[in-house]
Amino acid sequence: MRSFNDILETLKGTEKRVISVACAQDDDVLLAVESARERDIADAVLVGDADRIREIAEEKGIDLNNYKIVDIKDKNEAAREAVRIVSTGQADMLMKGIIGTADFLRAVLDKEIGLRTGRVLSHVAVFEIPGFDRLMLLTDVAMVIAPDLKTKIDIIQNAAEVAEKIGIAKPKVAALAAVEVVNPDMPSTLDAAALAKMSDRGQLKDIIVDGPLALDNAVSLEAARHKGITSEVAGMADILLAPDIEAGNVLYKAITYFAGGMVSGIVMGAKAPIILTSRSDSDEAKLNSIALATLVSSK
Repeated sequence: MRSFNDILETLKGTEKRVISVACAQDDDVLLAVESARERDIADAVLVGDADRIREIAEEKGIDLNNYKIVDIKDKNEAAREAVRIVSTGQADMLMKGIIGTADFLRAVLDKEIGLRTGRVLSHVAVFEIPGFDRLMLLTDVAMVIAPDLKTKIDIIQNAAEVAEKIGIAKPKVAALAAVEVVNPDMPSTLDAAALAKMSDRGQLKDIIVDGPLALDNAVSLEAARHKGITSEVAGMADILLAPDIEAGNVLYKAITYFAGGMVSGIVMGAKAPIILTSRSDSDEAKLNSIALATLVSSK
């Protein structure tokens, strides 16, 4: 799949999934959910302030007869209920509405009703970027602040699971750094080199990792050739592994605002996909994220 349109086309005629939306009283969230329903991608349970949900629905021309609404005014309690709906099998995926990420994740990780699996939870962003002939994955931009080597392995595996769902059977992962050589003063280059060696030895099944690679060498064959870098990944990366959350977040927003890239984002590693988008993301970006989560949650 080379575009979000390809993902949407793939979902046509597939089994409809159900989203549990935490604090659904948000314009773009409701528009995205309605668009997903109209496209027969997913239905939704709207958890949150029912009065405000109705006000927005009336403004936007959304018929709420198509939805189940659970009226909970308190945002933290609404998040807990939305999570419970997923953990009890009444919905296939969880979506963050107008609630702070920390409060939302507190409900996700709740030991009693949460969606823990023992795996690392990490954010996987998928981009459709003008000028590129394929979808590009970037991780982690929103969850893990400063991942160590072991955590980076989990982050890669979460992203590879998404890549497999969009048709990339053996994804190429570029472990990003500021330089292409190992520098003991730059820990990210040491991690990248270790990951590359693990990949060479087959420790990362069906995943090819190389690094350290600067961004240009990861996505441009010409740049890689100019610097004499020869590998299966250089210039052809499917997944960009950020060295830390700051680098990943800056790149995420640069692609969106400077390059005009279309984006989707989900959290992997939980019992079900979690649609976690920025409050500033458009309803189109949120629809793309719903489509991606639906694809990932499909059997």
